[in-house]
Amino acid sequence: MNIAGSLTDAATFFGEMTWKTWWALVLGFTISGAVQAFVSEERMTNLLGGRGLREITIGSFFGMISSSCSFGAVATTKSLFEKGASPEASFAGFQFASTNLVIEIGLVMWILLGWQFVAADVFGGILMILLLAAITKYVVPDSWFDAARDHVRSNEEESGTVRDPVCGMEVDPNDDDTLSVETDEGTEYFCSQSCKETFVNQQEDATWKDKLLTVSGWKNAFRNAIGEWQMLWDDLVVGFIVASLLAAFIPRAWWAQLFTLVPEGTVGWVVLGSAIGVLVGIITFVCSVANVPFALVLWNAGIPFGGVMSFIYADLIVPNIVDMYRKYYGKRMAAVLFVSIFVVATVAGIVTHYAWAAGGLIPKHNATGGSVPHAYTTVLDVIFTVVFAAQLYVTYFESSGEGEEEMAAHAD
Repeated sequence: MNIAGSLTDAATFFGEMTWKTWWALVLGFTISGAVQAFVSEERMTNLLGGRGLREITIGSFFGMISSSCSFGAVATTKSLFEKGASPEASFAGFQFASTNLVIEIGLVMWILLGWQFVAADVFGGILMILLLAAITKYVVPDSWFDAARDHVRSNEEESGTVRDPVCGMEVDPNDDDTLSVETDEGTEYFCSQSCKETFVNQQEDATWKDKLLTVSGWKNAFRNAIGEWQMLWDDLVVGFIVASLLAAFIPRAWWAQLFTLVPEGTVGWVVLGSAIGVLVGIITFVCSVANVPFALVLWNAGIPFGGVMSFIYADLIVPNIVDMYRKYYGKRMAAVLFVSIFVVATVAGIVTHYAWAAGGLIPKHNATGGSVPHAYTTVLDVIFTVVFAAQLYVTYFESSGEGEEEMAAHAD
């Protein structure tokens, strides 16, 4: 093996992926930051108490336009569930949509894989949400969810920490660097000045439409966008590096062989491929957006279409997140979530594969991506680099003169 040549190929792959997706990531995080600035978590919770299709839809919508960081999404879901959101609206709707149906992942998937994968992601994602909701409503006893909610509350009392209502980070109320605001419901604590300012802005009587038209509202949105970067940038970099190294050093035939333990084109090939896709997602996961480049590697290696989709859906049952489930809800609920998500991710991959095959929508291998012309990519990268620079300026040079402290607080 020519190591130097492979490293060059990996570096080239990394550079191409970064260049193609940069503008989409900045746009996605900007939208996510705006949602945090204009829509409070309390308002979301008030709409998510029921267990019907309406609440599932609202929870999915809020998830779709909010965070793409899986760890932040799980932490926010915990808070929504603790405050009274139903299992269907929180676990099935919000949590899944906030990692797999967010705008960032759709844009990156569109650029690298093509519109067929984006449409399949939405189709399979909706199916997965409905299946998860059916499990939480008709299979899992209500008493288990009551016990899980009690576990969340008792854990917070024992740990002595509280959750920043804006970014989801756990903070120590007694820490000198922790900021606070008194409200009618009690004291809220924050990891940084930007989170505090966002919360105060959310409590104003002005509607979200009024805030949308103010400079201060968009400054908060910009600070929140940088907060998203701080939570996710290391996962993104690692994910792109891992995908680049795997693409350069592991032959495509190896991946194809892994997914062809049964004859290609058979039902068993699709079923087993979807299940293996989930397993590969669990083992190699970095974050919901950063695993798209690796999905491109798998697809070009010739694995089933459904296997690629199941791989993407598996981001909520990686070891670190399952451990978060255990700490938040207890071992029993962690096991329920792991098994349920594993099963529905596999089923969603299988159903999506055959639905797209029936419609002739499965693209050819090595013929994906390229949805945005190169000239447009360059222009968009330049435009959103300017937007990103403005977000950095507002966050670190204009926000109460506490830029360095805020960056350190978020990074921790």
